[in-house]
Amino acid sequence: MSEAEAERTEGGESGEDERERAAAPGPAPAAGRVALGQRLSRLRTWRPGAAAGRRPARLGAWRTRHPRAARILRLATTALAAALVLGALLLPNTLPALKAVSFARIPAEAVIGAVVVLALPRRPRLVAAVLYGLGLTALTTVNLLDMGFNEYLGRGFNAALDWDLLPDAQAYVRDTLGGGVATAATVGAVVLVLLVAAVMVAATIRLTRVLARHRVRATKGALIAGTVWVTCSALGLTMFGGPIASERGAGALRVHAQRTVESLRDEAAFVQQSKADTFGNTPPGELLPDLRGKDVIFTFIESYGRSAIEDPVMAPGVDRTLDTSTAALEKAGFASRSGWLTSATYGGSSWLGHSTTMSGLWIDNQRRYRTVSAGDHLTLTKAFQKTGAWDTVGVMPGVQKGWPEEKWYGLDKLYDAFDLGYEGPKFSWSTMPDQYALEAFQRRVHGKKRDKPLMSFVILTSSHQPWAPIPRMVGWDELGDGSVFDAIQKAGNKASDVITDTTKSREEYGKSIQYSVTSLTQWLERYGTDDTVLVFLGDHQPIARVSGNHASRDVPVSIVAKDPKVLDKVADWNWTEGLKPDRDAPVWKMSSFRDRFLKAFGSTPHPSKG
Repeated sequence: MSEAEAERTEGGESGEDERERAAAPGPAPAAGRVALGQRLSRLRTWRPGAAAGRRPARLGAWRTRHPRAARILRLATTALAAALVLGALLLPNTLPALKAVSFARIPAEAVIGAVVVLALPRRPRLVAAVLYGLGLTALTTVNLLDMGFNEYLGRGFNAALDWDLLPDAQAYVRDTLGGGVATAATVGAVVLVLLVAAVMVAATIRLTRVLARHRVRATKGALIAGTVWVTCSALGLTMFGGPIASERGAGALRVHAQRTVESLRDEAAFVQQSKADTFGNTPPGELLPDLRGKDVIFTFIESYGRSAIEDPVMAPGVDRTLDTSTAALEKAGFASRSGWLTSATYGGSSWLGHSTTMSGLWIDNQRRYRTVSAGDHLTLTKAFQKTGAWDTVGVMPGVQKGWPEEKWYGLDKLYDAFDLGYEGPKFSWSTMPDQYALEAFQRRVHGKKRDKPLMSFVILTSSHQPWAPIPRMVGWDELGDGSVFDAIQKAGNKASDVITDTTKSREEYGKSIQYSVTSLTQWLERYGTDDTVLVFLGDHQPIARVSGNHASRDVPVSIVAKDPKVLDKVADWNWTEGLKPDRDAPVWKMSSFRDRFLKAFGSTPHPSKG
């Protein structure tokens, strides 16, 4: 085919298309030749400004004047389209796997796509090309979502469950980097998806036309590629540590489809599971008899994970803080024991860790959380309320809107971000420093005289990502309304400078854990009594960029009390003395903590059935 013929074929219809119409019923051969002559005459006499428009005329004139450049451009466009399609088919779903060698594969989906295209007539072929391009868009989108979810939450994206988390992600960006950045990120994500769709559809249409124009060579190429793929697959041949014969694209979509189906089935099973409860029918008088008269505080420290104690970058500072705090508490008359719990979540979604610990159910996704929190499954905090022997309160500086879950948690009163009298600056996502939140808790709740002991559910937020800026400890008598933190906040690191730097993130994360632990243990030294029992733990590990790509989901958990009888009740747990659990300390699933705690302190099981 000559240059001119190639140009005309590419701009219009393929030779195959001409043959299709020639085979269809039409005018007699002589009339067909006359019609063809008229069309060629019109092509020869067509000028810029004709009915087809000026732009095609200029483009055609440019191709005529610069045939070599036009050919190079045409080949480059085709090569780019092929690269985009192959790249989408071979794109990994995790950042560590995003390497050049990952694309040195033969994708089965490309071979099958070429065969289908070559077998279809013109119009169905165009429809198939558009659908194929949209399929590549969906594949690219879920792979990118997988990358983000694996990086932050340690798991892949779940199309059945995770759309509800996207508004939370936007809120996090808004609180961390500002409303303008959050809006830009949202708009950018939508534009990116639309752009990917447009580019992928254009690429598949381009390749479809090229294959149809060179049908014979394309058929031979598809046959050879298919034969090579089957051979490599049958022999298990590998290259650069992976199979040469790839079905990455179809496999990814299959995994997401299976994940969605399994999630829907899991939801139905979990509804029944949540109705069954070991202590569901336990009378109030048989719940927690061995803690009567004690002020019990359950405290979660945000992102306080095992990596904080064992990672070589973070551990030295955190371990010193734990050792110093253990010694200071012992001097004040407190003893402590520590172990490990395996969290139901990782990197984020803290409420899943809170609810798993308190409910005794494994709540690892948003749908499970909504199901259980809308029911009447007994939470550990609600067990205290059910006895009638305790006043129950929640202190949650991270809550900034209506929170109906307080009823499910069994809280008589909730103190959120607006109820603690804070007038100082926010520290990125955290509405107030932990030290201030604890002092406000003391002033408004814990330090007041009451007829009953107190059960408190406290969530500390200063160690929340992005760990910049981080508050510093000030004198407890200097806290006031929190304005003292203005200068500290202004002098701190900017979130934008830390959030993208792995080394800084790890360093600042460790410092934030030190701050939160110090705030809590100093508060206990200052305000704890002979009847105070503190249980504190992490809700999850920090994101993979900080904790490591293969970090466990374990978090530390500690019980602190002055009364030796309290710790005697958990002696058979074999936890480590002090606030730092040994590496070989017992590891339990977080969902087992509620029942172990209830049994340890004298509760009698009376199961309810689903």
